[in-house]
Amino acid sequence: MVGSKDLQPSAASALNGKTAIITGSNNRLAYEAALPLLDLKLSHLIMAVRNSAKGEAAAAKLRQSHPKARIEVWLLDMSSYSQLSPIDILILNAGVKNIRFNLVKSTGHEEVFQVNYLSTMLLTLLLLLLLLLLPILKAKGPPGEPAHLTISPNRDANPLFPSFNDPMTFSQENYNSSKLLAHMFLWNLVDYVNADDVIINISDPAWVKGTELLSDAKGEMWVGLKVFEQTGRTPKVGSPCLVDAVLSKGKVSHGCFLMSWEIHPFAAFLYTPEGKVVIQRVWDETLAELDFAGVGQILESMKA
Repeated sequence: MVGSKDLQPSAASALNGKTAIITGSNNRLAYEAALPLLDLKLSHLIMAVRNSAKGEAAAAKLRQSHPKARIEVWLLDMSSYSQLSPIDILILNAGVKNIRFNLVKSTGHEEVFQVNYLSTMLLTLLLLLLLLLLPILKAKGPPGEPAHLTISPNRDANPLFPSFNDPMTFSQENYNSSKLLAHMFLWNLVDYVNADDVIINISDPAWVKGTELLSDAKGEMWVGLKVFEQTGRTPKVGSPCLVDAVLSKGKVSHGCFLMSWEIHPFAAFLYTPEGKVVIQRVWDETLAELDFAGVGQILESMKA
């Protein structure tokens, strides 16, 4: 177990010649996750952000401390499908947690549901296709070394997804539900992906302060959150959880949920007969929602 100790570079985890994408990488958690990758001689870091000014500011610091690495900033607004279009490491860390209901007009979905689940799953499927099919990826690493994809995660409603877009039922629980949806999607996704090609897991660094979640809080709620925030881990302590999921766990973590450096069971509900029904409902509704991007054909090409 890595614990809160810094990851130490080693021959086994050297990242020379490797490319990594980290979404949401101008926030402190993802920024801290980028540092050990660069310390391990990562050649190319792509910081996917929705605020280019903050992204460039973070990139400038990383370029100064790691001048030999190629560090780029890509504008990626995951509240819009139109923003989503050879990688070795992909950490999908972008996320939002809102106090108030906010409908994304371009998609018709509530923002937490859109960013944390729908856009993250679309990006997962689109980039999985690149991870699996680009021959250059096979030539980059040692034989048998898979790429890594780590995802930094209303049950009675049928159909399920419209319930997330109802302002009358919106609450803080929507954030937790959006993460649980990712667990459910992973449950079926691993049937299409061989761990010899791409290792997919979900990593949770637990409560981390200073990540700009709930940035729309005002007044007394903002003060209360700042007090509660002090109980969380610092980004420097939490970020190794993400790096550990990418570099240390290997094929044993394929299709698994990792929290605080350990493989954990999924929520108990997922193992029940009722849970299996909801898992399939989430899968079917996700593929229907993302059909415009040809995700069904992408999945079938993976399984072939």
